[in-house]
Order: sequence, then structure tokens, then C-alpha cells
Amino acid sequence: MGAAGAAVSMLCCVTPVLAVLLGALGLTAFVAKLDYVLVPVFVASVALVIFALVRRQRSCAAKTPEPT
Repeated sequence: MGAAGAAVSMLCCVTPVLAVLLGALGLTAFVAKLDYVLVPVFVASVALVIFALVRRQRSCAAKTPEPT
């Protein structure tokens, strides 16, 4: 799971470098298409975080001992 998180976070660092590199090479038309990849990855990342938070809350509630 850590490798997937590292790959997703790498997109944030690589995208500006890629935009500058493609601009220098005269291939800026491809920069407009980066949104088709980055927006779904962002939405999936947010959904994964929400899923993990909900799952952690449910598992923590199940582990608390019942008062006797």
C-alpha cells in the first residue's frame, strides 16, 4: 500500500516538471491532456482516504470492551 501512495504522490511532483519539459520541447498540447489522468487519480485518492477513515472508525468501535 505504501508503494501505491508513493506513486500517487509522485504525480504531484512530476506534473510541473513534465509541463516545463513538454513546453521546452514544443509539445504543450499534451499538457492539456494531463487533467484526464490527474483528476481521476485525485478523486480515487480522496475516496481511498475516506474509505480508510470510515473503516478505522468501525474497527476501533468494535475493539472497545463492553462495560460490565
